[in-house]
Amino acid sequence: MQRWSGLTADEMRLLETTFWSAGGSRHGMAEQLGYSRSKANAMIAGLLDQGLLAEAGLQASSGGRRAENLQINGTLGVLVGVDIGATSLDLALLRPDLTPLVQHAEPADVRQGPGVVLARVRCLLRELLGRQGLGADQVMGIGIGVPGPVNFGIGQLVNPPLMPAWDGFSIRDCLREDYAAPVFVDNDVNLMALGELWRLKRSLSNFLVIKVGTGIGCGIVCHGEVYRGAAGSAGDVGHICVDQEGPRCHCGNLGCVEVMAAGPAITRMAVQAVEAGESAMLAECLRDKGRIDAIDVGHAGRAGDAAANAIIQRAGSLLGQMLASVVNFFNPSHVFIGGGVTHIGPLFLAAVRQSVYQRSLALSTRHLEIQYTPLGAQAGLIGAGVLAMQETLKVRGVAP
Repeated sequence: MQRWSGLTADEMRLLETTFWSAGGSRHGMAEQLGYSRSKANAMIAGLLDQGLLAEAGLQASSGGRRAENLQINGTLGVLVGVDIGATSLDLALLRPDLTPLVQHAEPADVRQGPGVVLARVRCLLRELLGRQGLGADQVMGIGIGVPGPVNFGIGQLVNPPLMPAWDGFSIRDCLREDYAAPVFVDNDVNLMALGELWRLKRSLSNFLVIKVGTGIGCGIVCHGEVYRGAAGSAGDVGHICVDQEGPRCHCGNLGCVEVMAAGPAITRMAVQAVEAGESAMLAECLRDKGRIDAIDVGHAGRAGDAAANAIIQRAGSLLGQMLASVVNFFNPSHVFIGGGVTHIGPLFLAAVRQSVYQRSLALSTRHLEIQYTPLGAQAGLIGAGVLAMQETLKVRGVAP
């Protein structure tokens, strides 16, 4: 990685801008950075000579000479993205422009602890790199998402409710045994927010990403940057109370929105509906599969099952109740909802919207858009790649 050493702060800014704009012309780079054309051209020429930038074909003609696109040089190496979910494991190798080279997904259980899960991650990464004919020395940076609050500065989980065995464990040190590349760890929904920010090329400055799966979390983008708070726990909205008489959450409190509206809560309500004889369709599902998950409830709802639709509307309404408070406080332009719950379908989204619009101030919702995340299941992995690239650019040697 000697090609990174000794760059000036201006050169690093140019590389960052190229990455976030997904390519651009010399003139476009100069305008974005506020540099003169001569300064930008000189810097770009130097970075091309060093192999840090590459020319990537001509832009569409706008009447004059067609400009050459610039991009981060793909020969620099690969980025590693790892999205550790409560019940799943997703990995990808990506080019510096975030084009996936290879991906892998499999079920997992974070409650098994970091030893078991990270041993599997290390094994899979060796396999994926080997399949591409790549070595550990060709990894530029590693981004990892985890379902719990993270002290971002040191890359460690702090009292994570869904994964208590991980508290204080250094994921970074574990992977450093295999890789010299820098390792960055963040909350999974922050990575989803980074993924959306990259998809949007930073065209939106203030928005939220809500992940509803085994738990509920929120990624906050404020002034075009992911906001993590003083200790890294900003956006832990799953433990906002929506019913003081509600069931006890695994955090110890009563009526948290997570214990009342996340995936396991939807499953619990479905089983209760079966036990009460309210849904023949869900009963058949339970009989055939031995279990019910949130997606099954969505299928039953779309098939016209009244009990399933009532469950979906209740979960969406409770999520919207929590979101209304957050919307009033933060006043985002958009709310993107992701996670496994998106497979339930449009009724859940409609219930969330109705609840938010009913409970939020008119000024907060006048131009608010609430939708499922366009990146879908890819948001976490893309965000992990963004984290790896963005932070690697920041930590590489910069000349004083």
